[in-house]
This record gives sequence, C-alpha cells and structure tokens, in this order.
Amino acid sequence: MDSTERMTSKDLKPKLGLMGATVNAMALIAPGAFLWISYQLQAAATAPHGASVANDIWFGIVAALIVAFLTAFSYAQLAKIFPEAGFASCAYFAEKAFMKEKESKGLKPGSLPRMAKLLTGWAAHLFYWVYPGVMVAFMATLLGYIYTQFTGKAFSNTELTVIGALFAVVTGYIAFRGVTGSTTISFWINAIQLITLVIFSGLAVFYRIKNPQAAAHWAFTGGWDVIRPHSFQGVLVQSTLAILILVGFESCTALASETKDPEKNIPKAIILSLIIQGLFAYLIQYFAAGLMVSEKLTGLAADGKTVVIGMDAAGASSAPIGDMAQLLGNYVLPGIGFGLMVTMAVTVAIAIIGTTLSCMNTAVRVSCGMAEDRELPEMIGFMHRGFSTPHMAIWVLVGVSSVIAAIGVRSVVGLTGITLASNLGTFILYGLTCVWTFIAFKQRPDFHALKHGIIPTLGVVTNVIMIAAILYLYIIGNADAKSEARICFWISGGWAAISLLYVVLSTVQKTYRVRLVTAIIRPEQLGDVAAALRRDDLAAGMTVTDVRGYGRQRAEGGHVISAEEDTIRFLPKVKVEVLVRDWDINHAMKVIGDAVRTGGIGDGKLLVLEAASAMRIRTNERGVVAL
Repeated sequence: MDSTERMTSKDLKPKLGLMGATVNAMALIAPGAFLWISYQLQAAATAPHGASVANDIWFGIVAALIVAFLTAFSYAQLAKIFPEAGFASCAYFAEKAFMKEKESKGLKPGSLPRMAKLLTGWAAHLFYWVYPGVMVAFMATLLGYIYTQFTGKAFSNTELTVIGALFAVVTGYIAFRGVTGSTTISFWINAIQLITLVIFSGLAVFYRIKNPQAAAHWAFTGGWDVIRPHSFQGVLVQSTLAILILVGFESCTALASETKDPEKNIPKAIILSLIIQGLFAYLIQYFAAGLMVSEKLTGLAADGKTVVIGMDAAGASSAPIGDMAQLLGNYVLPGIGFGLMVTMAVTVAIAIIGTTLSCMNTAVRVSCGMAEDRELPEMIGFMHRGFSTPHMAIWVLVGVSSVIAAIGVRSVVGLTGITLASNLGTFILYGLTCVWTFIAFKQRPDFHALKHGIIPTLGVVTNVIMIAAILYLYIIGNADAKSEARICFWISGGWAAISLLYVVLSTVQKTYRVRLVTAIIRPEQLGDVAAALRRDDLAAGMTVTDVRGYGRQRAEGGHVISAEEDTIRFLPKVKVEVLVRDWDINHAMKVIGDAVRTGGIGDGKLLVLEAASAMRIRTNERGVVAL
C-alpha cells in the first residue's frame, strides 16, 4: 500500500509491553535533563515581595509530587476501564465519563460529553504543544552554555533561535520515523541519565562531607535544612515550577493503541514511571545538589559585573549544575573538572532529546485522536503508512515549538514564562482528569470511596491550589514575575481564544450541516444495514438503487486481474444513500461498517459527501430539520 494513503490509529498493531510504555513515560520525566536545565529557574525563583525562595526547592518538589501522585492514580483508574482510549487518551476519558456504559451513539454538538472532551483537549494541547517548545529552548540554552565554556563567547538570541529550530526539526524527524525506534532510544537515554545522576549525587555528598575547598558559608546548614519547608509562599512558588519536572507519567495513555494488554500495562506504567524517576531520582539528586552549594559556587549577575555566590550564583548561571560539576571534577576528582562538566552536558543533551521526543509523540497522538473524532482539522489526523505516525501533526508541532523556543531563549524571564504556560495547562488538565475519574466511577458497581472519591477529590483540590498559586503569586510579584505571568497569559489566553473560535464555528457547522452517506454493499446485506440505522435513529429514510460494478480485484474471488487481462466482471451490488446529520457521521459509518463487514473481499465501500442543503418539499423545511 502506498505510503501516502490514509491510515488511522485503529490500524496500528500493539508492539509495546510494560517496559516500552514505562520508558516512554520516563523519557518525558527525564530527571537527568531537568536537574541541569531547571535548577537555574528554581534557584532564581522569588516570593512576591522579591525575596529568594531557593531554600524551598526540595520541599517544593515534594508538594508537586503529591499533586502528581494523586493525579497519576486517577489516570491509572481511567486507563483500566477505558483501555481502548488510544490516541485521544485524556479527551476520550472526559467524553466517556459522561456516557453510559457501552453507549456509542453520536453526541450532539452542544452535549455535555462533547464539551468536557473539548475543554480537556484544550488543556492537553496547552500543555503538550507548549512543552516541546520549552524543551527546545532548554536545549538551545545548554548548547549556548557549552559554546561559552569552550570559546569564552556567547551566542546571540538569533543564533540560539536558529539552533532551537534545527533541534526541533531533528527531533521531529525521529518522532516521524515511529514510536518503536523512539522506545529504544528512550530506554538507553533513561539508563544513561540515571547512572550519571547516581555518580553526580555521590560526588556531591562526598564534597560536602570532605569540604575540600574549606567552605565556610553553605546554602544549607545540613541535610535537614535542605529538605524542610522554610515558608508557605516559597513552597507554593517552587511547586508551580517543579511540576514541569514531574509531568509525563500520563503520556503512556496516548500509546494505548500501540501497547499490548493496555488495561493492565498502561495503569502500571503510569505509576511505575513516577515512582522510579519522580520519587527516587529527583528527591535524591536535588538533595545532593542543595547540600554542596556554598560560597565557592560563584558567578556574575545579570549586569555581567557583579559577583554573586551560592544560590544567587546558581540562579544567575545558565547551567548551575555544570558549574557544580566543574567544582566536583577539580576538587573531588582533581584535574577533570572541565571534562566532567562536558560529559554531564552530553548526557543532559541526550536526555533532552528523549523528553522532547516523548512529549512530541504524546502531543501529536492526542491531536490525531481528536482529528479522527472530527474535532480538529482532518489533516492533523493523517497517518504515515510506512512509519505509522501522525506526520502532518508532527511537522506543525515542530513549527510551533520553534516559535515558543524563540521566546524562551531570550532570557530567564522568557524561559520561566513559557514554562508557566505549559504548567498552567498541566494543572488544568490534571484537575479535570481527577473530576472525570469521580464522574466515570460514581455510577459503576465497582465504585470505591477511597480510590474514586477521596483521592480524585484531593487531586482536584491540589491542582486548583497550584493554578491559584500561578495566578496569585506571579500577578502580585515583582517586575520579573509580572513579565513571566504576562508571557504565560498571552500564550494560554491566545490558545484559549483560538480554541473557542474553532469550537464555536465547528459546533455551528455540526449543528446545521447535512452529509450524504453512500454505501455500496452486497444485496443480501441491505436488510441488516436498514435495521442497524433505524435502531440507532440515524436515518429517517433512505434511497436504494440496484447497481453493478467492480473494485480493486475486478472479480468476486481473491484473484486480482492484471493490467494485461481484458476481462472485467461487473458484480451486482446495492447502493444505499442516506442523509445524515453532520454530528452523526462517525457513528453512522461505524454502524454501517459493523453491519456489513465480513472481513472478506467485496464487503463494499462507504463514501461521505457534503450535501449543500436539504429541503422537505411538503413543508419547505430546510437543512438538518428536513431530515
């Protein structure tokens, strides 16, 4: 079959097991990448009155982990009862939560299930389509740091933007080649970064114990000072940033179509990925990093002249972990400081590729699922026959990521602003998913008060607190905080405006547009089709015509007539024509297909044409009311 032919997510064959689903989610969490690239944002974070809240980094991660685990449990419960979710994942969960079990009729444009699906889809796209741009900006910043270390010079913002765009194209091409290759890459990326982090953490703790530079002023007085909360505002600020380093556990739900036994493996993968990387890797590595910060970590402030030390230096540096690696290499492993920094930078670059790739895979699959459901432009759902990937969506996402990254590479304010936009989408999506969990289970016989009531409710509350924290802390903050919030709201508000306009236009279109469905089927199956359409109230009437024709095989059996053969056999068929409301098209096609499908050659064809209008002659009624 030609590679340009249309393919859908339902045509995919499951290839991933528990490990495959887990490592794809783990690649998006990517602790090796985030320790390096997000530590600057966390160290530079301030409370609304301008005071540093760097001393609450560790406990901020704990707070974000609580939100993540509450949400992850809700995702796992939904994945168990909706294993068929496929690409649409979270949007599918939202729609199904409001539908009765086994209900499959088409939804009216203004129905509650559709509105829930669209709201969830909007939040998912704000999260998943901004997130890759954040990663692209981080990669460009990392490469700029390495370049400066080697040459003493710095890239301009334009050069960083070009570097980011090139990285987006390369990563997009890897995603285009298919998820199986992506899974192999993700496995090795996870292994490399976890080994690197164990080594870094061990050296950092050793540095604090031995104190080879005779440091006198440590950022934290000891281990307890690293992990304890210092202020409520500090924990809130840090947790709104920390969610960026924890998201991704839910990404494997979009791989359900490609996973074996999804009702078992997807829920396990969700929890496992968060435990391994969120609970284990992050808490250890951030503890070790905080423990070694002292006045020996130095840098220059934004003016390029003022010398800053400790956490202030970490907030001023584009790669504070790289600076720490140089200290470890020079004083714990004398003489290899620069080499250790470069080695870590390479592993971080590899990890960024993995997390960007994983997010792209998730983002385009969610978009593809909604496009197949006719909630996004059809081209977004086009699947490449050779690689089984939504290739059109991938290249659109590459362009969007490049634009988002161009904002992030300009300054730490721009980087924090696009991060907050992605995080805002994350908290909205996670909160909604917890709501859908309660709604989906409340009428089921297996409803459990703790699993499906208390935990989702706590998930909603904690996610709402995070949303309120972004709105409150950054709006009343200092000039930088307000600039960051402005970038966040421009991105999220712009996306909301575009989404609302599209939903309004598509709802009007679905409400008043009429489609003509033409089915070419075997004569003996006419009764089955008529009965199925009447049973689901999809057709008030139909037109039936006896026709003759041929298809690909040009014959009834499995023998394909070659181009050199002259004989073409015209077979008797029945053409059924039905006018259907636009919102019922997908369901009508499914009903007809299920009624006539035998799996053999000659099952027939379905065609959908737009009917410009329709009129009931007797009453002069027009449009959908004429059906």
